[in-house]
Amino acid sequence: MADKPDLRPWPKELRLAKDRRALTVTFEGGSAFTLPAEYLRVESPSAEVQGHNPDERKTVPGKREVTILEVQPVGNYAVRLVFDDMHSTGIFSWDYLHELGRDHEARFARYLEELAAKGLSREPVIRSRRPRESADP
Repeated sequence: MADKPDLRPWPKELRLAKDRRALTVTFEGGSAFTLPAEYLRVESPSAEVQGHNPDERKTVPGKREVTILEVQPVGNYAVRLVFDDMHSTGIFSWDYLHELGRDHEARFARYLEELAAKGLSREPVIRSRRPRESADP
């Protein structure tokens, strides 16, 4: 019996966009996906986002402007993404990145529906700074 070729997705290239707002992943076999930073952040595989079971999954608002600061290799099976909101606990396996690319449209549509149902927004919260009170009379 002949060995079956490994059908798991294997990346040929990961390229962070110059503006750091997207990661393009090209896989052997020809599939390639450009994954927006916002999408990667809100679909992070971290327990902080996904919880420990489906009922604990969080809907993460306010990430439209998030960028990726770093792409760090994790062994030969994944990368850790560090976002400018300092989220860095998600380890994105090659399988998960491929899944995110393949299912991007449906997953992002579900995310938008969740935001709307919960009255949340993609827009970041802008915190205004209060002027310092002067010590002068």
